[in-house]
Amino acid sequence: MGDAFIGSEAVTSGRLTPYQLRSRFVALYPDVYVAPGTDVSAVTKARAAWLWSRREAVVAGQSAAALYGAKWVDAKRDAELLWGNRRPPRGIHTWSGQVADDEVEVIGGIAVTTPVRTALDLACRYPQGSAVAAIDALANATHLKVADVELLAERYRGRRGIRAARRALALVDPGAESPRETWLRLLVIRNGFPPPTTQIPVRDRYGVLVAVLDMGWEDIKVALDYEGAHHRGPIRFNKDIHRHDAVTELGWTDIRVTSQDTEGGIICRLQAAWGRRA
Repeated sequence: MGDAFIGSEAVTSGRLTPYQLRSRFVALYPDVYVAPGTDVSAVTKARAAWLWSRREAVVAGQSAAALYGAKWVDAKRDAELLWGNRRPPRGIHTWSGQVADDEVEVIGGIAVTTPVRTALDLACRYPQGSAVAAIDALANATHLKVADVELLAERYRGRRGIRAARRALALVDPGAESPRETWLRLLVIRNGFPPPTTQIPVRDRYGVLVAVLDMGWEDIKVALDYEGAHHRGPIRFNKDIHRHDAVTELGWTDIRVTSQDTEGGIICRLQAAWGRRA
């Protein structure tokens, strides 16, 4: 029993006695158990929440995104279900609403909103920054097309949050490879810069790929790279120095950003580089 399971079903079928269930497993949700030490990921919580609904709910929102393989889904967040039960237990968030048959598919036996419907729910229900980051990750994992989400939005013109959803969808870019890259992209757009291109390949005069820049403007060769925690090791740090030198020699201004940089500081550096190049 490596996955979440319904405790009462295990007892009724004779797989476990009530004592074995209580002593050997941990309740994640009412009557839904996992083995001690189980990695309670967003995927695990999504499956467990669906079991709690007695397999009647549709997994939605961030939980659906996790089942599609989207990265960066916070396992500490509540599991999300599209279901009419308004009194879910702690750790599960539910909401009710219209959902058409073509907006649901089955993954491993679990009913899940399609990537298109998932993206629309995220856009309608989350603040803009969080929604764009979540949809960026979903699009990266599923090759979601924003045009398809915009088409579905026409089906729900009167839905609460649909105007904000359209604004969020206009900012989605599947090239973002982390929430902080999304945050950085939205920061520069919010400060009046044109939307940058993401994941820009840079090649030397022999056509050899020397770097892939997080985002930038190819016409003036200005780029922004977000340096996350995975860049801190000595090997990666040394590699990044050589990478930075290589793109600089090829005429690029590569602005490296970390979590220690302030928004104002980033924009000032970008404005200076933009002024020199433009």
